[in-house]
Amino acid sequence: MDYMKEYELWLEKADSATVEELRSITNEKEIKDRFYTSLKFGTGGLRGVMGAGTNRMNKYMVGKATQGLSEYIKSEGPDPMKKGVVIAHDSRNNSKAFAKHTANVLCANGIKTYLFESLRPTPMLSFAVRHLGCFAGVVITASHNPKEYNGYKAYFGDGGQLPPEAADKVLAFIDKVDTFAVPEESEQKPVIIGKEVDEAYYECVLAQRQNKELDKKGFKLVYTPLHGSGNIPVREILRRSGFEEVLLVDEQVEPDGNFPTVKSPNPENKECFTRAIEIAKENDCSLIIGTDPDSDRVGIVVKASDGEYVTMTGNQVGVLLTDYLLSQPGVPENGAVISTIVSSRLIGKICEKKNIKYFDVLTGFKFIGEKIHEFETQNTYSFVLGLEESYGYLVGTYARDKDAVVGSMLIAEMAVYYSKQGKTLYDRLMEIYNEYGYYKEGVFSAELKGLDGAEKIKGIMKSLRKIDTAAFGVEKVTDYLNDDTGLPKSDVLQFELADGRSFIVRPSGTEPKIKLYMNTTGKTMAEASEREEELKKLALEMCGL
Repeated sequence: MDYMKEYELWLEKADSATVEELRSITNEKEIKDRFYTSLKFGTGGLRGVMGAGTNRMNKYMVGKATQGLSEYIKSEGPDPMKKGVVIAHDSRNNSKAFAKHTANVLCANGIKTYLFESLRPTPMLSFAVRHLGCFAGVVITASHNPKEYNGYKAYFGDGGQLPPEAADKVLAFIDKVDTFAVPEESEQKPVIIGKEVDEAYYECVLAQRQNKELDKKGFKLVYTPLHGSGNIPVREILRRSGFEEVLLVDEQVEPDGNFPTVKSPNPENKECFTRAIEIAKENDCSLIIGTDPDSDRVGIVVKASDGEYVTMTGNQVGVLLTDYLLSQPGVPENGAVISTIVSSRLIGKICEKKNIKYFDVLTGFKFIGEKIHEFETQNTYSFVLGLEESYGYLVGTYARDKDAVVGSMLIAEMAVYYSKQGKTLYDRLMEIYNEYGYYKEGVFSAELKGLDGAEKIKGIMKSLRKIDTAAFGVEKVTDYLNDDTGLPKSDVLQFELADGRSFIVRPSGTEPKIKLYMNTTGKTMAEASEREEELKKLALEMCGL
């Protein structure tokens, strides 16, 4: 792409506000970064920093993507057009405007369109696609990314994110779209939806309770939506499931796309829970729950045996949920748990001991959704739990994406269940470690922005495929791009050491990052932590980071 030619085209054809923004840029490197490429539309849709340019999230790129989606739907015939598209958005800056723009473009193409009356979590969009019988869905969100970001996630009729084949077809149509000739004016208007869909969703979530008669009276917990869309649905589900004492972080309750109380609205980060921990200490609460802006991820902080508050990792919560769900009555004999290749190996060990089938899939909840669909169409297994190390969990088949609402409900229920036995969630986790061994997982992300960063990430992956791995004590390498792994091709490398430790390297599909995932064990947590730190140093050395 000739970035200066594209820049000049935008100066000629974009609206006055966009032109003013572009003319204010005096740094040619900044101009190049905004126009050297276009935001890539993949199975996760679009995601990027907001601003003017082809490599930014703005109304023109949203319109272009939507027109491409519209052309794909029209190519499939009149029935998909009648089934239509449902649209949701989170609390981010411009999310509402992008959602309305998406609706206008779809309507201008004669496609039936549903639009939520106000912000909703991503899992509610996934549910709505299925509930309304739509052909597709779109949610405007950048999940847990910093405030500068926004995104556009497209869903298929089964409620899961667009599969690769459909995404490729949409992309082919997008590439033919004239950015400045996207229609958006029509007499057709979107159907506004709200409470009816909410109620149907709540009913499905509440059906996932494991111990419906469990008495929650007297159990206090702290909840923060981190300025996002989880505020209403998470609180409502907790109330309906019997939690009467949910203490809120008032400063973080109202939706706010600037996320003023945190550096990044990511429940993986303990700094997000600073005020919540103060409230927990003041009220002697053993559990804190936090959800990200689009409420598909949930993170927790729990009171440890020494009285300190500990942030649990996504893997640790996944281990607890797996152990809890598989210990309850009524687990189907053909039950199955699905997780990802970068998640804790302990999850599979628990499934093995409980005589439940375990499946590994690639990173991305869409692959878990595809596996659920496979179970249903082939009548093989009964889905019990889907989970990712990145703080994402799903119980129930009403949706095809991770759901922090059902996750929050089950985590809270689990906490009460063990409190009746005089234990906290931390205590139960230690019991699991004592039974299976101490598993330690680490995640390291290197942020490499812009064209130079993208080239460096490619260079690292290329170098790792040529490096003498044996010199680093690596016994086995699995290349998910070139080897026959039984999974879709993906730019991912796994390295297994002779001592049983392993790590995975993959470029992020949604951020300018390369990510390393470490897995190790030890006889004690201290030993496991030490071995994980050594593994991290080795992995970074091999990557040249």
